Amino acid sequence: MRTLCIVALCLSLMACRQKTRVTGEKQMDAGGSAAMSQTCYNYSNGKDTAMLTLLTTGKTLTGELAYQWFEKDRNTGTIQGEMYGDTLVASYTFKSEGQQSVRQVVFLKKGDQLLEGTGEVTDSNGEVKFKDLSKLDFGKSVVFEKVACK
Repeated sequence: MRTLCIVALCLSLMACRQKTRVTGEKQMDAGGSAAMSQTCYNYSNGKDTAMLTLLTTGKTLTGELAYQWFEKDRNTGTIQGEMYGDTLVASYTFKSEGQQSVRQVVFLKKGDQLLEGTGEVTDSNGEVKFKDLSKLDFGKSVVFEKVACK
């Protein structure tokens, strides 16, 4: 019986070691290296709002993005993309007016802000993409401010 208890205790300790733990905004694995981090952003201008939650694992980012423009249909969905230096290039899959759509989104990171890029687009196999990423304008964009995640 004692041996069975020791084996069960050892297995429990090994299982706990493989789980991750959350410390602040970073989630760490048992070895102490960064496994995943969560960052949240908010945009608010009058009655227009948007929220972005990003989960980062290495260069890959996934998350949720929702826009609520005053007197327009809300669109909400998921994003998946990668960081290229200070620029996030992602695919945004969302529902608006009961229809699912996909469009490319690009954000420029400046400190605790993400500036959404705008530019000329094209429809490529049902996904709206920017024609030329090097010509995007971040000066007149929606500016997301980093906020505490809920």
